[in-house]
Amino acid sequence: MKNLLIRYRRFLMTALLLLAAFLTYALNLRNKEHANPVERTVMGITAPVAGSAASATGFFSDIWNNYIDLIDVRRENIELRKSVKRLNARIIADNEAVAANMRFKQLLDLKESVAVPSLAVSVIGEDSSAWFKTLVVDRGSADGLLEGMPVVAIGGVVGRLVKVAPHSSRVLLLTDHASAIAAIVQRSRARGIVRGAGGGRCSLEFTVKDEDVKVGDTVISSGIGGVFPKGLPIGEVTMVKKGEYGVFQTIEVRPLVNIGKLEEALVLVKQRDE
Repeated sequence: MKNLLIRYRRFLMTALLLLAAFLTYALNLRNKEHANPVERTVMGITAPVAGSAASATGFFSDIWNNYIDLIDVRRENIELRKSVKRLNARIIADNEAVAANMRFKQLLDLKESVAVPSLAVSVIGEDSSAWFKTLVVDRGSADGLLEGMPVVAIGGVVGRLVKVAPHSSRVLLLTDHASAIAAIVQRSRARGIVRGAGGGRCSLEFTVKDEDVKVGDTVISSGIGGVFPKGLPIGEVTMVKKGEYGVFQTIEVRPLVNIGKLEEALVLVKQRDE
């Protein structure tokens, strides 16, 4: 018997503890409002563990919620970036439309101010070489254009048509070495020939020394030669030099039209009778 108790003492002790706990719980069923010493001991032991578990649960819950919030914020940022790009593209398009409308209005005003039938053209290309400088426009013989017709823009003379295809044409610029326009100085009426000097410059040639020409004078077409109507602005005098020898002055002229930024122009399809 003694050996049996020693052999199963662990099971007996466990059973006695469980019985004691059951009896304690049964005896305290009537007194639910007050904790007994055993309950207080158990609560004291388990409270820190429960508190730590709750804190850990809250900590990981906060991490998860923050992660979800970050995902939402990232998604919102992506959508906002897309919206900003769309708005920027719309603003750029609107600004371009406003600028184009202003240019077309100025071109229309020019068309009405020139007493010559004209056709509006758009620049679609350019061709630069060692000898020639031309622009390509989007109208040609199918629209009634012919070689030699003058081309003007807001500000003044651009050049003349030199090669005309059915749906496109080349414009020889007034700054090209092959270009020559009969001109006069608007203030003093001094005569000469505006020739292209390359590099975006021109010169007024064959103006005698006795003629009154000053820096800042405006040079206009004279109408002589029958190509350009009289009175079209060509450029502004930027340098005047009267040499000791020779008959003529050396005069440099800056074109009034900024050829490098030209987008639209008018081709004068019929000249005025002077």
